Amino acid sequence: MIEPLFWLGLSLLLVATSLTAVLVAAIPALQELARAARSAEKLFDTLSRELPPTLEAIRVTGLEITDLTGDVSEGVKSASQVVKQVDQSFDNARIQAQNLQVGTRSIFIGAKAAWKNFTRQKPVRRTSDRLPSNEKPPLTLREREVLRQENRRIKAEVYRPNDGYNDAASWENNFDEED
Repeated sequence: MIEPLFWLGLSLLLVATSLTAVLVAAIPALQELARAARSAEKLFDTLSRELPPTLEAIRVTGLEITDLTGDVSEGVKSASQVVKQVDQSFDNARIQAQNLQVGTRSIFIGAKAAWKNFTRQKPVRRTSDRLPSNEKPPLTLREREVLRQENRRIKAEVYRPNDGYNDAASWENNFDEED
């Protein structure tokens, strides 16, 4: 009977020794665990103090960025409208410059024509012995026929190849010579 009690005592001794060894080995680990828990507690305190203001600052910064984005997009729209207005102004200025060029050219040509007309020699007008139309006696049939024949031209006289608009002064001189 001694033998089972021996084994029971021996096993109790081994269990007690094992528990002592585990306790001796666990003490430094438990101390490190306590130290880690204190560090975690300090970290959580710091986070609870610092995180809400940081998160609030991040939220405010996000709102400000949104506002700035809206302002920038409005500025871009405004700038594009200004560019369109400037483009329209350039188009209007170009059209006005073309109109001015045409007007200036017209004025120059008109002034040139007026100068030519002013400086040309005036044909000598003959004084006529004619009576005013209301004091003229009516023409007879024979006088009318003679005037008609004088006024008729032959084909060679009608189509002269050298007649031109630039020869207006010579044409007037020829007209005066015929009378």
